[in-house]
Amino acid sequence: MTDTGARQGLWLGLACAIGAGLAWGLVFVAPVMLPGYPPLVLSAGRYLAFGLVALTMAWHSRQSLQQLSSADWIKAGWLSLIGNLVYYVFLSAAIQTAGVPMPTMLIGTLPVVIAVVSNLSDRALPWRRLAPSLAIILAGIVLVNQAEIAALTGLGESAGHGHESALSKQTLGALLALVAVVCWTWYPIKNARWMQRNPGVSPSTWATAQGLTTLPLALVAWCLALAVETLAPSAAGASQTRFDFPLGPQAVRFVLLMTVIGLISSWLGTRLWNQASRLLPTSLTGQLIVFETLAALAYGYAWRGEMPAPTAALGIGLLIVGVGIGANAFRPR
Repeated sequence: MTDTGARQGLWLGLACAIGAGLAWGLVFVAPVMLPGYPPLVLSAGRYLAFGLVALTMAWHSRQSLQQLSSADWIKAGWLSLIGNLVYYVFLSAAIQTAGVPMPTMLIGTLPVVIAVVSNLSDRALPWRRLAPSLAIILAGIVLVNQAEIAALTGLGESAGHGHESALSKQTLGALLALVAVVCWTWYPIKNARWMQRNPGVSPSTWATAQGLTTLPLALVAWCLALAVETLAPSAAGASQTRFDFPLGPQAVRFVLLMTVIGLISSWLGTRLWNQASRLLPTSLTGQLIVFETLAALAYGYAWRGEMPAPTAALGIGLLIVGVGIGANAFRPR
């Protein structure tokens, strides 16, 4: 590939990764917009929508889908299970337990974690060229975390004994978010390797294949959610209203939000990410997941009607600068 072609591929890959981040950021505000919905219901609802969207897309990709082997479909199934359902169940639970900021920032470590793990295996870039961007991104994550922890501490001091309860919720939320981090460290690395080894399969076809394999998994999750809500006794006692299965207390909002997320966050986001994974080294695409964090922060602050604190704003700036330095390190020389 010529230098001009490599540069064009770099810019196209960057644009696709940024678009995927903007699409994925929407999933961070859904649990806050639907606070009465259990994480399993949110996860099953989102991926049922993803699967139904994929069914409509499958007609246009039917010939290329027929070219996939049984091993390809099994791989798509594993990617769907871990990268979609399991990841989103734990992410939704973390957000509902600890709020948007803490899980968002822990998920925000993914650019560093994925870049390090992938570079350990493929050595796409010397560590001396990769380290500066990762250090700046990590500094940005720390700064935004400091701002959120400071806000939590101030809330706890004003609430007296409520501070201990708030910290325990943050701890549980952090543990749930860490499981999500593990899931989504595994997913992009495995997905990128498959895309790079199968250049004949389009990113759109592979996104549709993952959506199709997600659909039966989402149906199982939906039935499991039904069983839990129907058979399990209320953990909060009989005095608290149980979840009104299947569509809950805000049925119209739930259906509309799941449809939007299924189309934009799941199918379109996966399609854009597949394209970026084919064009860019995984060590770089890992760093570009920071745009999911930035989008989630922007959507979260907008939903709360707040502006980021100065320290958080500085951290956000460092995240952007770090990604810029990382992209420049991979520029053809």
